[in-house]
This record gives sequence, C-alpha cells and structure tokens, in this order.
Amino acid sequence: MKEKLITVMNTLVVFIPWTILPIRMFDWALKSPNAENIILSYAIFMIIGGIFTITTYSSMAEKDYWLKICLVVNSFYLCFGLFAASMVLFQ
Repeated sequence: MKEKLITVMNTLVVFIPWTILPIRMFDWALKSPNAENIILSYAIFMIIGGIFTITTYSSMAEKDYWLKICLVVNSFYLCFGLFAASMVLFQ
C-alpha cells in the first residue's frame, strides 16, 4: 500500500509542472515581476519533485514500471528546474 501511495505522489509530480502553460496565457503572468516569480516557483517545485522521486525510488524495495518512468521524467524536470532557477536568479 505504501508503494502505491508513493507511486501516485510521483505521478502527480510528473503532471503538475504542465499547469504553467494555462497560467502563462494570462496577460498578468507575462509581465516581468510576475513571470519571474511564477517560473522560479515552478522551478523550485520541479527540483523538489526530482529529489523526492530519486530518494523514494532508491528507498523502495519493489520498483514497478510506472515508477521507473516517473524517475526518468522527474530527473529531466530536476535538470531543467536547476537550469531555469539559475537563469532567473543569476540574470
């Protein structure tokens, strides 16, 4: 049961970063201070989600197929989140 709950949480972490696309359709989300804050908050969420997935994957005894997919996707999110956060912070 614990493994299923962790898999569901990792699945949600995969799909939540895509919610930035509808948010960025609004005019207020494209202006400078708001846009940087939105991108930075999503980047931080992707970094935390990637670290969470890596730690839960390494601690689980039974690694199912879907969890492996979540690991790959969230690892890409981790890399992209680090890149996006560094671009916003060091601009």
